Amino acid sequence: MSQVLHTPPQTQAAPHGDLAALAARHGLTVSGARPSLPEYIRQLWARRHFITAFATAKLTATYAQAKLGQVWQVMTPLLNAAVYYFIFGVLLDTKKGVADFIPFLVTGVFVWTFTQTSIMAGTRAISGNIGLVRALHFPRAALPISFCLQQLQQLLFSMAALAFILLAVGVPPALSWFLVIPALTLQFVFNAGISMVLARLGANTPDIAQLMPFILRTWMYISGVMWSIDNLLDKHAGLPTWVADLLRANPAAVYIDLMRFALIDSFHAGQLPPHVWLVAAGWALLSGVGGFIYFWKAEETYGRG
Repeated sequence: MSQVLHTPPQTQAAPHGDLAALAARHGLTVSGARPSLPEYIRQLWARRHFITAFATAKLTATYAQAKLGQVWQVMTPLLNAAVYYFIFGVLLDTKKGVADFIPFLVTGVFVWTFTQTSIMAGTRAISGNIGLVRALHFPRAALPISFCLQQLQQLLFSMAALAFILLAVGVPPALSWFLVIPALTLQFVFNAGISMVLARLGANTPDIAQLMPFILRTWMYISGVMWSIDNLLDKHAGLPTWVADLLRANPAAVYIDLMRFALIDSFHAGQLPPHVWLVAAGWALLSGVGGFIYFWKAEETYGRG
């Protein structure tokens, strides 16, 4: 007796177009696909409480193991300022010709540190939190923004120390101190934009994090943190005009000058670059919007590979 074997009918794979239509019909989307820009902004706003809590937790954890704890949030920038004062104010005598040099220096150090630490933290925002990126679904821009917010919180502790220093050296409180709010807001947007650019670059090229300290150190020395740009230009009157314009338009120098103008009575409007508020807003807009879009375009690639 013969036995007939029945083989199951061969099925052909559905064309890609049919699969796409089937997925669309049932509301299925590609896992990790990049949302539209308006939707991405909406998702980011919906997680604003997470961003704030994450920034606060990271700041608290930074000094959790130290015996002095959160006191280091004030001590660290003060010690940095003391070192810079000894080197530049005493040994190199850059304080010559600068009124209220101690407030001038401390303000520059604090404001520059805000930019420096924000950028360094942003560079590792994705690569340093790859487990979180792969485990949870959320807008990845939340990470560099939260790190910038963490550094802003750190700066606010430093500003309390700065206010004490200003009063101690005889700088009286003034209504101009309220200009700190728009100046810091613009600087935060600028820092966040640069951080998002470097977060995307650092996610694919970890060597960026090793290179950044050298770039930031060079940037610091040309930003008038420890010395007066006006005094430098007066001593080197033969410098080309474009060099002077670049030094004055340097975004780090612009935000430092705005903070000095707001806080130090002897730092007058004549020491500010022309149209300084427009320049500061332009840098913030260019960096913030450009950096955000640049980061968003690679959203679906973070954590892959």
